[in-house]
Amino acid sequence: MVKNLKSKRAYSPPEPGDGVRFLVDRLWPRGVKKESLKLDAWLKDVAPSDALRKVFCHDPAKWPEFKRRYAKELDKKPEAWKPILAAARKGSVALIFAAKDEEHNNAVALAEYLKTKVGKK
Repeated sequence: MVKNLKSKRAYSPPEPGDGVRFLVDRLWPRGVKKESLKLDAWLKDVAPSDALRKVFCHDPAKWPEFKRRYAKELDKKPEAWKPILAAARKGSVALIFAAKDEEHNNAVALAEYLKTKVGKK
């Protein structure tokens, strides 16, 4: 069971309730110092491919297709996301992202994807 899995902007300050904090972007957030993020890990490999990122370009109209294609990418690399799921089964997890759009980004899509994996090994 996943206890608490949330997405959070890299520009928002860390909070005690965040739990384990994973940066899930391929690129480091602009203007953010490493120590200010208070990350447990930077999981670049869980981020969408550069090609998919460029096609999506944060266009909400492309959101359903982005999620579908991103899920296909994630299906091919479970070793990238299994540490997140393992941490989420134990407690709170914050998926850290840099995008301005807080509703249509890879962290939100990743959280949705991981919730479909709950109960599966």
